[in-house]
Order: sequence, then structure tokens, then C-alpha cells
Amino acid sequence: MSGQTHEGALWGGRFGSGPSYEMQRLSKSTHFDWRLVPYDLDATAAHATALKERGLMSADALATVLSALEKIGHDFQSEAIAPGEQDEDVHGWLERILIEAVGPAIGGSLRAGRSRNDQIATFIRLYMRDTSRAIRHILIELVRILISRSEEAGERVMPGRTHFQHAQPVLVAHYLLAHAWPLVRDISRIDDWAKRNNVSPYGGGALAGGGLGIDAEGIARELGFQGVMENSLDGTSSRDSVAEFLYITTQIGIDLSRLAEEIVILTSAEFGYMSLHDSYATGSSMMPQKKNPDIAELTRGKTGRLIGNLTGLLATLKALPLAYNRDLQEDKEPVFDSVDTLLLVMPAMAGMIASLTLNYERMEEQATKGFSLATDVADFLVEQGVPFRDAHEIVGQLVAHCESKGLELHECSDEELASISPHLTPATRSVMTAEASVARKSGVGGTAPDQVAKQRAALAALIESLDTD
Repeated sequence: MSGQTHEGALWGGRFGSGPSYEMQRLSKSTHFDWRLVPYDLDATAAHATALKERGLMSADALATVLSALEKIGHDFQSEAIAPGEQDEDVHGWLERILIEAVGPAIGGSLRAGRSRNDQIATFIRLYMRDTSRAIRHILIELVRILISRSEEAGERVMPGRTHFQHAQPVLVAHYLLAHAWPLVRDISRIDDWAKRNNVSPYGGGALAGGGLGIDAEGIARELGFQGVMENSLDGTSSRDSVAEFLYITTQIGIDLSRLAEEIVILTSAEFGYMSLHDSYATGSSMMPQKKNPDIAELTRGKTGRLIGNLTGLLATLKALPLAYNRDLQEDKEPVFDSVDTLLLVMPAMAGMIASLTLNYERMEEQATKGFSLATDVADFLVEQGVPFRDAHEIVGQLVAHCESKGLELHECSDEELASISPHLTPATRSVMTAEASVARKSGVGGTAPDQVAKQRAALAALIESLDTD
């Protein structure tokens, strides 16, 4: 098509020939940007209205375009249409199919005053806005599940760990809520990001702004944006909003992966703190006894994929000059993949967490192992007037004695306690239980039952305030 716009593309007039096969294959993007069709349809309807208001399209032509766009939308939803082999991208496809529907005079006029550059910068923001709401909704449900499971746990205790070694006893409820709070921060991150994302690049044209006086602010309002980006160069070429979105999806994955890692470990025979429901586990093709935590493992594995999507985009963006560069085509697939990954992982994690059996007796049996009450003994000595430095040394000697004798702290006789230090009186035994240990942690944010109850109530109220759907 020498000297004409290439079919399924939006360029061609200055070229003496069409693109090579290799050029077409490399340039083609309909295999991934097809999911942006609804946003292209909405933006094209708003753009056509703006053209009419500017006097560049008649009322009859506008009505024809809007009717055609509505039908195309229905056909897209029913999967009655698909991109053709010749379509370079979703923009070229829409112009081609519109021309087929309404003729070249009307269909070909819609390109006026806009560029693929400002279009795609707008569409990715719209896509992220919509999908972030879906992700946010599932995060809220995950937090609610953790709140519910913490309430079920009551005042049961378990080992708390640092360096994955026994440290101090904590309430099971406190542990569960500790995994909920990062997810709440992820919700807040989405909300903060959404404000920065909610401005429209539409009207920026290729880079310098539209030259036909089209009402970009009206189009922004029609598409649900709060305003228009202040600089057309920035609007058409910046992707920091995309990078920030990918960071948030990655952080969500990391927060879920941390919990997934613990579920893998704590459901093992060595721990036995938790048991998987049959419907959220898999078996082995060879070993009949196996019950594998595949959801947790896949969550852990797919988080690496999310990290890769973020770092890949950052590497693409790090040295791009103003304004638009074709490298920016690489922003969409990481976003699509990260969204698909989270929307696959999160419901599975929610079901697994909701259906876990928590083996409280096993956790309570282990809660005081590994001399995890040692700090409570040291604190008790401090309350008796012993400087903490000395208390730390005394309890260290007590631990060494118990370790050499194969005893737990509470198993020492009164005589053994006194032989280590006269400060280790029989009254010291009052802090040598898991229940006494957690009760002493009554400061704000502590694991004492009353503090955990307050924490859970505050978290539940916060989640209710965040659930705006």
C-alpha cells in the first residue's frame, strides 16, 4: 500500500513500501494489548464527543460512531471479534474495524488530535486503576480471614521466634495479626498510589500537546480522572506510575510469600503446628502418604516472578530520553502478568488460610522450649532490684546449667536455682509459664491478651473503614 496508511496500522504515508515480515513480527502487540480494548473504546467515545464539541465532527457522525463503538464493545465481551493478522496494535485494529463499520470518512477522522503515545499512556493507567481495585478487594478479605482466625485462637500460645530460633512465647492470635498488618499497609499503598495515578495524559498528543483545541479536561472527566497531567512531554513518556504499581504488586507478593514460607515449614511433621485441608493441598505421583503445600510453594515461587517484572521494567526505564520511545511498549506485559499472578495466587492463599487446622496443643507444648522464658526471668530479677546487666549474666548461667543437665528452666529445683544465684528464689517460678510470659507483655503492641484484643478491634475497625465498595 505504497503512499497510504497500512491496513491495521496508523502510519505509512511517507513510506514507499510496507514493513518487512520481521518488522511486523517485532512491532505487533495485539497478542497482549488486546485486553485494553474496553479502554480504547471508552476513550474513543470521549474523543469523538470532544471532536463534535470542537466542531470537527457532526452530531450525526458522532451518533454513528457511538453506536458502532457500543456494538464493538458487545462483540468484544462475547468474544465474537478478534484482532486480525495485519493489526499492529489495538489502536490500529480499532481504526480498521471502525472504518469497516462506519466508512473511511467518519472512521478515519477519529485519529485527529490524538496519538498512540497519549492513548497508551492513558489506557495503562485505566487498566491499573481497575485491576488495583480487584487486588485491593481480595486483600481486605485476606485481612478479614486473619482477623477471624485470630479470634478463634483465643488466648492459646505458641513459640515466637527470632533468627527462626525459639525466642519468647506469643499468642497465636498475635502471630496471625502480625501477618495481617503488612497487607493493610499494602492496601494503603494502593490508595496512595491511586491518587497519583488518577491524572490523565490524554491530550498530550505525540509529545507536544494537541493542536486542535480538543477539551482534554472534559475527556479526563469522562474517563474518571481527576485532572490532566501538567506537561505533555512528561505525560506521554513517564511510567513511574507503572513502576510504582509493580512495586506494590511485588510487595504484596513478598508479604504473602513470607506467610507461605512459614506455612510450608509449620505444616511439616517436625513442627506440626498446622495442618492443610485436603482441598488446598496436593499429593505425590509416587508417594501415597504425601500432602504437599503447593499453594504456599507456588505463592513463594511466583513472588520471584513479580520481582522480575518490577526489576525488568526499571531496567527499561533507567535511561530513556524524552519523550516517547518504543521501549515503553515493554511496560504492559509486566503489568498484565503481575496482575494475573496476584489474582491467581491471592484467592488460593485466602482459601488455604481460612481452612488451615491450627494444632494448638502442639504449639503450646513447644511454646516454652528452647529456654524461651529466660528473658522473663531476667525481667523478674530487674523488678527485684537486680541491674539488668547482672540479671542477664545470672539467667545466662541458669540456661547453661539447664542445658548441661537436659532441663527446662522450670524443671530446676530450688536448690539448683539458689546455687546459681541467691536472687533466683522460688518466687522466680511465677514467671516460668507461657501464660505468665504473654501476660507480662502488656504494653501497646504487645502479646498480652488484652492488648491483642485491642489490636484486633482496631484492625477490624480499620478494615471496615477501608472497605469502600
